[in-house]
Amino acid sequence: MLRVRKSAVAWAVALALAAAGLTPASPAVAHPTIDWRPCAEETPAQDAPVEETRAECGSLSLPVDWSRPRGERFNLALARRVATDPSARQGSLVFGPGGPGDSGVDRMVNGSSRFSADLRRRFDIVSFDPRGTGGSNPVVCSRALLAQQPQLITDQAQFDATLAGNELLRADCRERTGPLYDHVDTISAARDLDAIRAALGERQLTFHGSSYGTLLGEQYAELFPHRVRALVLEAAVDHSVDTRAFLDTQAVTSEDAFDEFVAWCDRSAACALHGRDFRALWEGLRTRAEAGTLTDPKRPGVVLTPFELSRLTHREFYDTWRWPGLAEWLGAMEAPTTVRSALPSTGDAVAPYPFAVFCQDWSLPVRDYREYDGHLRRVARLAPDLRYPTAVFALATCLGAPTPVANPQHRLRVRTDVPLLIAATVHDPASGYNWATNVARQLGRHGVLLTYEGWGHGSYTTSPCVKRAVDAYLIDQKVPARGATCPAVDPDV
Repeated sequence: MLRVRKSAVAWAVALALAAAGLTPASPAVAHPTIDWRPCAEETPAQDAPVEETRAECGSLSLPVDWSRPRGERFNLALARRVATDPSARQGSLVFGPGGPGDSGVDRMVNGSSRFSADLRRRFDIVSFDPRGTGGSNPVVCSRALLAQQPQLITDQAQFDATLAGNELLRADCRERTGPLYDHVDTISAARDLDAIRAALGERQLTFHGSSYGTLLGEQYAELFPHRVRALVLEAAVDHSVDTRAFLDTQAVTSEDAFDEFVAWCDRSAACALHGRDFRALWEGLRTRAEAGTLTDPKRPGVVLTPFELSRLTHREFYDTWRWPGLAEWLGAMEAPTTVRSALPSTGDAVAPYPFAVFCQDWSLPVRDYREYDGHLRRVARLAPDLRYPTAVFALATCLGAPTPVANPQHRLRVRTDVPLLIAATVHDPASGYNWATNVARQLGRHGVLLTYEGWGHGSYTTSPCVKRAVDAYLIDQKVPARGATCPAVDPDV
């Protein structure tokens, strides 16, 4: 049951009307109705509800560059499952996948059971592969060049080599991908989203974005405020932070997730390391990783770097059901094993590179190795256990990106007729609660923050309380009270 949080978020005063660098919302380009056909590759999920409808697939021909609508085009891949009760149908609910790089088409083909039966009853659930990913003209690059990107930069010589390598990689990706490579930013994707809305025959958009998909929702609301019927931001991205704030907020978020896992391990018999000094064990594993003698028990003999140890551990914080397996994995690493070098890939010469969108959405400049090293040292102070949050990889992979980027960070300027609903988790390991509260402040009266006081990346599928509130908002446009919270769901229940 919802209850009002005592320390409600302070709501900002009205924001400026025009966003710097954003063009005014223009009428959507007319598109034909999508020719929906059964998805040939559909294999119903084992846990798919019996009443779930068959997945249908289609595509839209859209401009590569929205500033040149009559120029080159690409096909955007979509999929849907129609409402299970045609007599109760209210329209289409569009799901914005996360990542960047997640496939909304796969989500629909493999089952839309992420959403409640009531939503599936009333809405056609529609999703898509964002431009540059999956079936929508994916960005592809040389696998060898991708493999040369360093996880961490250790000196000025490697910093310079990374700059040169990234320049080669960008040229390679552009040649293999075609003109779309330079137009995979989320502002362009927001215009794609409005084309989807128009092709679905919807006067206004009903949208649920998850993780990186929330940036798509935020920017759609900026560009097309009066076309928003209801818009959910689950695990919201704060696209207003600069390089330092981006790293610091991610470090604090990652370390908080680490602390919460340790606390669970200390109190729960379900943790294979219960009763052990977990931080001492972790320090030992990290020391071995730094010495190059730590191997992955899931891939015998493969060495784990300090960054990989942190990254793989952090990934398991996303869902509490993964925590017991994480404890077992870390415990299995205590026993020394034979170290060998990882064998080079013998697979395809090219690989998809969905992370390209990130370097067009974020400006994270770093002048030289001295500045880079300063960032790492500060992050290590903020996250003394999980010293290398995944965010630090973004500095290396986007190093030397052309400026200005297509979609630079800025404070949100949203003027929707209905408040956006931010569904945030206090101990989210990736989209931190610090991001959600900052997004709420930027939205002011045009947003409402619903807080889940538990764990995990996202909350709709975890908390029945959040699910009820989100459903009421999407179905009836019923907005939760400001400061509303949902209690934590015990990981051991």
